[in-house]
Amino acid sequence: MEEAAGERSNLAGVRHILLVLSGKGGVGKSTIATELALSLRHSGKKVGILDVDLCGPSIPRMFRAQDNDVHQCDSGWVPVFVDQDKSISLMSIGFLLEKPDDAVVWRGPKKNALIKQFVADVAWGDLDFLIVDTPPGTSDEHISTVEALRPYKPLGAILVTTPQAVSVGDVRRELTFCKKTGLRVLGIVENMSGFICPHCSECTNIFSKGGGEELAKHAGVPFLGCVPLDPQLSQSLEEGRDFIQEFPKSSAFPALAHITQQILDGTLQRSS
Repeated sequence: MEEAAGERSNLAGVRHILLVLSGKGGVGKSTIATELALSLRHSGKKVGILDVDLCGPSIPRMFRAQDNDVHQCDSGWVPVFVDQDKSISLMSIGFLLEKPDDAVVWRGPKKNALIKQFVADVAWGDLDFLIVDTPPGTSDEHISTVEALRPYKPLGAILVTTPQAVSVGDVRRELTFCKKTGLRVLGIVENMSGFICPHCSECTNIFSKGGGEELAKHAGVPFLGCVPLDPQLSQSLEEGRDFIQEFPKSSAFPALAHITQQILDGTLQRSS
């Protein structure tokens, strides 16, 4: 009972919980989670990101926060804040490693225990959105995450794919996972959807195009949009900069803004 009370108190101030899932690694799931958080911040929202990709934590690097430490308070762990306004807060195993290159060589039970501890013991405070960045696939970590968050009624999941058939096939399995666990699918994002030349603005479909949208139609779930390959987006992530603020004229900006607006519209419809 005491543990349940602790969990309630630490997530009591979180209004909406979103999970970002992908069936395959390398499709840009953490990129979408990061840019969604930044875009929500620019819409006036307070956002937290919980990075449960224990073997490949990339969220600290994407916010240039990898040198920060996690501190304790009476309620548990204090998340790492990326700005003075505390508008974005982060929690990741990346903050707990002695060296950034340390490998996490853990069996399932130890990973699952840490995920449960992240859910129970991080003192998020008041948040409009908590974005959960998950590892690729449908493993123990996903089941533990969904089960630990179930009492707090997550808003749902965003599924990220690239246009190729092999990636889209993996997202089909992710859709099955969501159905089996009762997790609502908020929509599918097709990432790396074409490369727009910065010189002539011509779009080249390096990885083909349209697989994510076709899958969304077939599965009867919303298609949130296509995000093109953009060198400015890659650069901002490498350097931990705010892409949404610095590159409003880039080709990826309207796509990310449109995805964010659909999430915001969905939360308004659900609360009305």
